[in-house]
Amino acid sequence: MLSRVADSLYWMSRYLERAEHTARLLDVNLNLMLDESSTSSEHRWQRVLHALGSPRDVEWNGDPYALTRTLSHDLDHKASIVNCIIAARENSRHVREQISTEQWQRLNSLYLQVTRPHIEAEIESAEFLQLVMDSIHQFQGITDSTMSHGEGWQFIQVGRFIERASATAILLEAYHEDLWVHPERIPEGNEYLEWMGLLRSATAFEAYCKVYTADLTPDRVLEFLLLDPQFPHSLRFAIDSLQCALEAIQSESGKHRAEPLHRLAGRLHAMLSFSSIDDILSQDVVSVLRNIQAQCRAIHNTIYELYVDYSIQIALAG
Repeated sequence: MLSRVADSLYWMSRYLERAEHTARLLDVNLNLMLDESSTSSEHRWQRVLHALGSPRDVEWNGDPYALTRTLSHDLDHKASIVNCIIAARENSRHVREQISTEQWQRLNSLYLQVTRPHIEAEIESAEFLQLVMDSIHQFQGITDSTMSHGEGWQFIQVGRFIERASATAILLEAYHEDLWVHPERIPEGNEYLEWMGLLRSATAFEAYCKVYTADLTPDRVLEFLLLDPQFPHSLRFAIDSLQCALEAIQSESGKHRAEPLHRLAGRLHAMLSFSSIDDILSQDVVSVLRNIQAQCRAIHNTIYELYVDYSIQIALAG
């Protein structure tokens, strides 16, 4: 596959995953404002910014609705939801011949909806966020059902799951001080709302309850979001899926130089597959989560060296 095609499919998928994750975080925390909680509004929204990677050009100004509008619509903020959708649509336009008509129509329709003039005045934040989440879920379903599951589809999976793994690790880090720093502390009355908020931020509350019933404890929340092998938004599931996609790409492309990439992915996969929650809690949890983020960045860089930014001589040698 041409490097520009792989690059566009990869980033199309990453930008859509990022937009959906941002929309979900904002939606969950807007809903939490309706319930009484021991967590202050200021702390909660600063935690949202941390969970989104502490964007440099966005600051908490005391107004959650203004912050939501900035993270949703502000074209000056590179990682706003609208900018992510614009970037995803632009990448899909570059590879229009590689994706299905149904994929293009769904993504282009979403782009036209979120970029129409005066949308901020016409539609409430909650409705806008739900539109984004529903449309991206539809796009993912359309992708899986209308696109051949060959090399191009695998690059879409790589983009989706490396973005999801990184986002989940940052989300858990943002909640660390509230949930895992003082394990002996007795929870306050409405603190369970914050734990539910974390699970809902990863679409995980109902899935968690099916495994652990409604017994919410910080250790079990961390175990589920970090190590569960079957839940699509857990870190382990994302890394397992990422590794499978990378192996399929190597099989399709026949590159013999992919060993460093598969060693990186395999190391992270093994760490999550063979660690227990007690192993992780016995360490510095933040260091573990930041190590996962660093490994995801290393995998991204190696993907680029191998499939995107390679010289003609290296390509011929591979």
